[in-house]
Amino acid sequence: MSSDHLLSSYDYYLPPDLIAQNPMIPRHNSRLLVINSSKNHIHSIFRNLPKWLLSGDLLVFNNTRVIPARIYGKKSTGAPVEILLLEEKEPLCWLALVKPGKRFKIGSEIYFSVNNHDENHDNFLIATVVDRDEETGGRLLKFQVDSLDLFWKKIEEIGQIPFPPYVTESEANPSQYQTIYAQKPGAVAAPTAGLHFTEELLEKLEQKGINQAYITLHVGLGTFRPVDIENVKEHKMHQEWIEVPDVTVEKIKETKANGGRVIAVGTTVVRALEGTAKAAEMASKQDLMAFRGKTDIFIYPGYSWRVIDGMITNFHLPKSSLLMLVSALIGRERLLELYQIAIEEKYRFYSFGDGMLILV
Repeated sequence: MSSDHLLSSYDYYLPPDLIAQNPMIPRHNSRLLVINSSKNHIHSIFRNLPKWLLSGDLLVFNNTRVIPARIYGKKSTGAPVEILLLEEKEPLCWLALVKPGKRFKIGSEIYFSVNNHDENHDNFLIATVVDRDEETGGRLLKFQVDSLDLFWKKIEEIGQIPFPPYVTESEANPSQYQTIYAQKPGAVAAPTAGLHFTEELLEKLEQKGINQAYITLHVGLGTFRPVDIENVKEHKMHQEWIEVPDVTVEKIKETKANGGRVIAVGTTVVRALEGTAKAAEMASKQDLMAFRGKTDIFIYPGYSWRVIDGMITNFHLPKSSLLMLVSALIGRERLLELYQIAIEEKYRFYSFGDGMLILV
């Protein structure tokens, strides 16, 4: 079996002090490692991004918005509960991770309130466990509330933006874990490659003739679920909901026709665009088409690229599906060499860390 298909081939050691705990202020002052097709790499700053792109290139962003997905409640007995909302299965019905999970049988009720001490049940948001999910070990929760609008109002009141588990000593506020162009609520983690962008930087890109388009992928379990099988080809990705609208498809086609490059801002955009192309192929369509649905696309070395010509991404965890995706673009050995260089140069890693621009 090829080394590219072994989980152990995607391991590396990261000194813990290089895990970024706080975002750079301003955001565009993060460092940027630029990689091009001539095997070179250049150390730069993210605000210099326009220097590396050309008029007529297209940046595609993920406009998902992180929801306050971590909520704390109580059972009817008063026992404390922690919930992480993962995915909306249908209106007011959510797949969630529940701690402590073993105690929650079908029919169990969980009560949530703003201060978690309100004894008046009329002021509670109530959820009932209606099913188990064997794949995640989670529960399906049905919220007892009159409308979606009221549900979201209550979630905004009681919920917290969930920072990643490796961000343990952060002074960041929730807005710093949100892209400046976030619009559509539904993600439980930020599309972190987009956290580097500021209004000033977007304006400079526009002035240079670099176009912008948007997709929506609500970042969920499929993005951060670990790969735990040595033969990576046997790993199954959790499905994630995506929307690639007509206007974005048309911009992609126009960019390609004019000789421009399609550059994905983050691995979620890569998965959305390539997943959409895969869906079109499965439907025996010759051209890329708008798509609204779910994708479980898993990209690793050997993948045949259909849409993107480059990407902006952060530095990813060892043995992660994201590391494999980036390896598919520039090669596993080269990527790990670049990671070692980044470690030696004290780049900041993971969600609040520095970025890479990969042009192929």
